[in-house]
Amino acid sequence: MQVIETFGHYVEKLSDTDPAKARVLLKTGWQAQNLKFRFTPDKELLPADRYLARLMMDTMLRPLKNPDQSVLVSVFTPCELMQEVGLSPYNVESFSCYLSASKAERAFLQTAEDCGISETLCSYHKTFIGAAKKGLLPAPRCIVYTTLACDANLLTFRELAELYGVPCFAIDIPACRTKMPITKDDGLLSPDDANVAYVAEQLRELAAFLEKHTGKKINEDSLRERLARSRRTLANYDRFQKERVDKYIPADLVSPLYCGMTNNILLGTKEEEAYTEKLLADLEKAGPARGKRIYWMHIIPFWSDAVKNVFRLNENAQIVGCELAQVANLEAHSDDPYEDMAMRLLYNALNGSISRRIEAGIRHAKETKADGVVWFNHWGCKHTLGGSQLAKKRFEAAGIPTLILDGDGCDRSHGGEGQTSTRLGAFLEMLNAGGAEAFKV
Repeated sequence: MQVIETFGHYVEKLSDTDPAKARVLLKTGWQAQNLKFRFTPDKELLPADRYLARLMMDTMLRPLKNPDQSVLVSVFTPCELMQEVGLSPYNVESFSCYLSASKAERAFLQTAEDCGISETLCSYHKTFIGAAKKGLLPAPRCIVYTTLACDANLLTFRELAELYGVPCFAIDIPACRTKMPITKDDGLLSPDDANVAYVAEQLRELAAFLEKHTGKKINEDSLRERLARSRRTLANYDRFQKERVDKYIPADLVSPLYCGMTNNILLGTKEEEAYTEKLLADLEKAGPARGKRIYWMHIIPFWSDAVKNVFRLNENAQIVGCELAQVANLEAHSDDPYEDMAMRLLYNALNGSISRRIEAGIRHAKETKADGVVWFNHWGCKHTLGGSQLAKKRFEAAGIPTLILDGDGCDRSHGGEGQTSTRLGAFLEMLNAGGAEAFKV
């Protein structure tokens, strides 16, 4: 732990005096960690999660090694089009997670606030903005983001486009009005048909934008094949979640969080499909289920010792799913690749009313036979904070005890470790004492 603190300190310090050297240090440190993942992996994790740690680190290193071959994206941006023109995803939330894991986030958060960014903006976005302003994080070829779910996107990506001086493309996602797509033999019929067409047209414009700024052409047959791979990947993960109900899957804090990232920004890649296939292979060798099973809503504060002490590789309590890995609606599909991506965006569980999000969470928690749910109120996420009380009421009406836990997924200064430890401990004690009925008392 002391090594990480020293590493983070030097990354922060060099960012003030020589950002280029700070970037080299950051890249070198992450490469060293990647070697550790490859040659001395955590043997307590199942093979799929060991593979996932390497896959995620590879994804993080590519923009540092070849920034001109990367595209800065928000977490729900459909990246299949970018993959077709050879651009790697350079994701704001992921990079901020890794900077926080390197204990280098505090100086960048302060830099963003000193430049006039509100303290209440999401810490993932503030960390990235601060690191970009200091010159630590390199300029991408271009920027592509959506308006989906996170209102911080509207500020962050415009700010970064101006700072980096690179072309930027925004995908406007209207709120979904229906609970579920309505299907008939002749295709999809719903009040959101016009919105699907609207988003699909934007994605066609995005294809032209990417072709213009990369000089490469998008092959529609290849794109269809890539979208088919995305659907298989999501179906594999859905099957894994449903079939893990009677199995014990050792879990740390970062693997479910990685899933929330890779099941979005790496959809369409052979590597992400391979990960889900490895998950299904691990199921066949897993032992019987034991301990309390927790479904996690929103971001997991992976840095928190209080949360680690409860859930990391603990047979008595495991996180069996993370909301952000299961936001896609698998029933929505079109043979047109642009409509297919549009449906994935429009029918995202986080798009529209808070009720759609809660319903999806209840369904997924029940599929994993979760004993309880943690709704994590990440500081700065107004959608999550505003819906927490309604979520608690609805989850518990569905028979699932729910803990609302305040904190921050990226910024340690918003931790409250003592309170987190006390509340998680009390929640698990109640579950062990008798489940939902004991919790209601």
